[in-house]
Amino acid sequence: MTKARIADLKNNLSRYLQHVRGGGTVLVFDRDEAVAQIVPLPHADPKAGTAAERLGRLERRGLIRRGTGGHPDWFGRRKPPRLRGSVLRDLLREREEGW
Repeated sequence: MTKARIADLKNNLSRYLQHVRGGGTVLVFDRDEAVAQIVPLPHADPKAGTAAERLGRLERRGLIRRGTGGHPDWFGRRKPPRLRGSVLRDLLREREEGW
């Protein structure tokens, strides 16, 4: 259960309503005295909505960016470049030379 004073509730109403949508409750205080409780509706499912709807909400909020699907044509066709020499040998040589 989340607690909020009236001024804080007014300034951050969207955040508290999102908490209630997720199944939480908010206890509202006026001068250190509980005056109200915001609870989710009994018929509201906190995880309602399809995956596409949830992805759409996240995309509108700018939290995700959906891909176009698939990989680029070149992906997986090229072999990684072959490294010549030894990384350890090069590192030890750099240390000796004082780089």
